Amino acid sequence: GGAKSFQLPPVGLLKAPPASELKRTREELQENAETLRKRLQEFEVDGRIVQVSPGPIITSYEFEPAPGVKVSQVVNLGDDLALALKSASVRIVGPIPGRGTVAIEVPNDEASMVYLREIFVSAEFAESKGKLPLALGKDVTGTPVVGDLVAMPHLLVAGATGSGKSVGLNAMILSILYKATPADVRFLLIDPKRLELSVYEGIPHLLAPVVTDAKEAAARLRWIVGKMDERYKLLQARQVRNIEGYNKAVSVEDRLPYWVVVVDELADLMMVSAGEVQTSLVRLAQIARAVGIHLLIATQRPSVDVVTGLIKANFPTRIAFQVASKVDSRTVLDGNGAEQLLGRGDMIFVPPGANKQMRVHGAWVSDEEVRAVCDFLRRQGTAVYEEVVLPSEEDVIEGDAAERDDLYWDAVHLVIGQHQASISFLQRRMRLGYPKAARFIDMMEQDRVIGPGDGAKPREVLVGPEYLARRGK
Repeated sequence: GGAKSFQLPPVGLLKAPPASELKRTREELQENAETLRKRLQEFEVDGRIVQVSPGPIITSYEFEPAPGVKVSQVVNLGDDLALALKSASVRIVGPIPGRGTVAIEVPNDEASMVYLREIFVSAEFAESKGKLPLALGKDVTGTPVVGDLVAMPHLLVAGATGSGKSVGLNAMILSILYKATPADVRFLLIDPKRLELSVYEGIPHLLAPVVTDAKEAAARLRWIVGKMDERYKLLQARQVRNIEGYNKAVSVEDRLPYWVVVVDELADLMMVSAGEVQTSLVRLAQIARAVGIHLLIATQRPSVDVVTGLIKANFPTRIAFQVASKVDSRTVLDGNGAEQLLGRGDMIFVPPGANKQMRVHGAWVSDEEVRAVCDFLRRQGTAVYEEVVLPSEEDVIEGDAAERDDLYWDAVHLVIGQHQASISFLQRRMRLGYPKAARFIDMMEQDRVIGPGDGAKPREVLVGPEYLARRGK
């Protein structure tokens, strides 16, 4: 069946929130604000509460310090206030730009759930123009928050066990499945833990069966990089700049679907082949957006050997659920705070291009609901898997003999002669485009002409002129 006959899943497959959600009275909020003000006074911090925003999970009190009281005096009181208010954790965010106030976030006695269905029926989701909308949850004021993966253009998600990361990932995948037919969007799901993503097996949106083997996953990412290069050639042939332009220029049948690559547990991939996985992820993160390929990468272990500096630099849009330590929080957010989150979907969202962070309470969706949606999609037909010929390591070396043309050997000469190697160096000295220069650097690394890239440090050149002589070049 064509795209016409494909039915998007109905909202009825998801649970509706119960009618009796707690509404807190104004008096209650005023009382709490007064208690908070008095507690602050006990710590010799005077001022007044100028605004109260009750959210589903926390209530945010905007505090204006009295003249002469430094904002920094307030910011350091989080732990003391938590004790004084008998609360699990109090987060103080300050100062609010242009207002000279700080926000004091206190958990509610009874958290109210945010249901995914509520977000899906909201105006924010219904009217989202993005091709790849992500329903995240509600902000502190209870307003639905919907991100757009196309704008992000890639997302890094971290969170410890029990933080709500897995539920959040399901909510994001369902967001796209609720808006897009297989003609619009295809997924590559990588799940070396074999836990989370197997529920999607066989839905018509998949490019390939769910990948559970970490070695195969590394090869799949290489394959995606190759596909990205192919898509660039298609765009060049049409003289268009991006996938939107291309899809406008071609007939409906020839339109390229967006591709979303989901990795649930980056750590498992990095353990098997860190250098290679990092190279693929970074190349995709740098240039795949124009051809409609987007990454959604998740990890429970945001340590620096998993979320390397280079990966981080290329994933500016990030979400942190509760993490185990301040160190983990700094790896994901470049600052503390994620270790103080309350778990069960409480998150900090760093939107693209913003230097601000948003506290969002994640939408809840159960495994049963996810299964119901997948069953609905599977009933409409099976996935037509992309023809995949995975390059094995050896094939890459052999098959590339053809690619190792005169231009490539010129590049090797240059690298050995100048004793330096980087993509920008080749682009500059040889007037190459980015994809070609990047490919040459990859090939040289495979051939052990140069060492692996390590963020800011220059690559080592491992061979001398005799390397060329031996090969008659």
